[in-house]
Amino acid sequence: MTSFPEFPDHLRRWSAAHGGIEPRGLVLGWLRVVHVLVRPLARRRVPPWVLTLASLVCGVAVPSAVLLGRWGVVLGAVLAVLCALLDGLDGAVAVLTDTATAWGRVLDQLVDRVGDVAFLVALVLAGAPGWLAVGVGTLTLLQESVRASAALPEVGVVSVWERPSRVIVTALGLLGTALTPGLPVATIAVVIAAVLAVVGFVQVVVTVFRRLRT
Repeated sequence: MTSFPEFPDHLRRWSAAHGGIEPRGLVLGWLRVVHVLVRPLARRRVPPWVLTLASLVCGVAVPSAVLLGRWGVVLGAVLAVLCALLDGLDGAVAVLTDTATAWGRVLDQLVDRVGDVAFLVALVLAGAPGWLAVGVGTLTLLQESVRASAALPEVGVVSVWERPSRVIVTALGLLGTALTPGLPVATIAVVIAAVLAVVGFVQVVVTVFRRLRT
């Protein structure tokens, strides 16, 4: 039987694949969940790209579900969480089975960005102002662009506006919209996203600047 790394070794491999980031808090908890779920997939040698493709389908389906009405909005929230879960599983499978490739990392980042945009589109369809969502999307893409441009092994930073934060804001915003249709929950969600996006962008820029200067 093939043996796979225990959680500490999984963290070490994940950190090495993400610019030396030391996972903490929400990210650490998320990785614990992913490690438990990914082991059966890794044992069966499920190709990472299959999970990446499934994540893409779920992400694109989120705004489409919102168009179906109140229960469609609930479905959109569930799909957003599932999209993020699959996104975490594909990378974990690649790490645990030593099948990570440069193209796989590019594809994973591309699917992530499509999901980020799809989440914001879903919130706009649920009632959030489009101009504010565009601002959030722009800051999100800029944050990831700065991180990608500083693609050095010693550069790794986790901000307040990472994938888990984006999924939580989207899912809660959509659920709140479905449960309390009289309140502008989608708008509140995008406002929160805007604040986190500004702080996250500044965090990444400042950290990258400091580390690249030394």
